[in-house]
Amino acid sequence: MKVLLFGATGMVGQGVLRECLLDPDVLSVVSIGRGVTGQHHPKLRELVHNNFLDLSAIEDQLSGFDACFFCLGVSSAGMNEEQYQRITYGFTIAAARVLARLNPNMTFIYVSGMGTDSSERGRSMWARVKGKTENELLRLPFRAAYIFRPGAIVPLHGVQSKTKLYRIFYVLLGPLLPLLKAGFPKYVTTTEQIGRAMRKVAKQGWPKPVLETADINKV
Repeated sequence: MKVLLFGATGMVGQGVLRECLLDPDVLSVVSIGRGVTGQHHPKLRELVHNNFLDLSAIEDQLSGFDACFFCLGVSSAGMNEEQYQRITYGFTIAAARVLARLNPNMTFIYVSGMGTDSSERGRSMWARVKGKTENELLRLPFRAAYIFRPGAIVPLHGVQSKTKLYRIFYVLLGPLLPLLKAGFPKYVTTTEQIGRAMRKVAKQGWPKPVLETADINKV
């Protein structure tokens, strides 16, 4: 399986990249981001690209993939709806439309979030935008598309969040997270489980297109 990965330097992306590099069924991983991960591995190739609304400069390198794991995202804190939609919806759909055209047999997996509003009409701005993004992705002509909606995520194996506030949160509550995961498996997962679930769903599929935290852990 040949994998395209967006957002490999983020917390979820780091976990997904680790699991891909460990999987013998994954032959190669091409990471696309504004910077490099700093990792060196014979299966990994990195493309640095700054304009995620326009992939034309690297389009000739985006064919021949079996799966795309789209882990790129930002917190909505401090953003208005237009700013948040530009990144969350704009970046994702711009990439997905190109990939659907170049790789019609691709499986596309998008990392969304627990509480996303599929109706696109709720009060929560981030949930509406995520819902709009999910709905558009599921309409594109991929072989298959799946939405992952994790809740709380426990970082494992040295994975760290790029967001300072989240890093502080994990330092303060780190010792409690394994207990929370054991007590609330419907709401808490790990970077390892998300990465492994993505690999498996890309290879074997899943009965429904939207996977909540409990589904991710089950996979």
